[in-house]
Amino acid sequence: MENHFCLVRRCLVPADAFILCGCLRAAGLHATVMDDQHVQAALLLAPAIGGARVMVPEPELEQALEVLAAFERGELALGDDDDVGGARVYPFPLKAAK
Repeated sequence: MENHFCLVRRCLVPADAFILCGCLRAAGLHATVMDDQHVQAALLLAPAIGGARVMVPEPELEQALEVLAAFERGELALGDDDDVGGARVYPFPLKAAK
């Protein structure tokens, strides 16, 4: 079985690549980040390396581009009052357990 991956986006900051990859995975795509460790190890060389690459399988390329376009337009942003799946909110400051 051959897997041909296509470049969806390049990011000079690896964290940005992982955010985009997470959006693609949340949309059900098989995205991955490549070259992030090279960029982390030599951040000043990131432009020469080409940054971290966000990749998807070739059949998913068109859908991935649509998802990232929606992300950039702000269509995937959460509202201030959106339920985020039962996240636990802790009072501040935390009181020591007795």
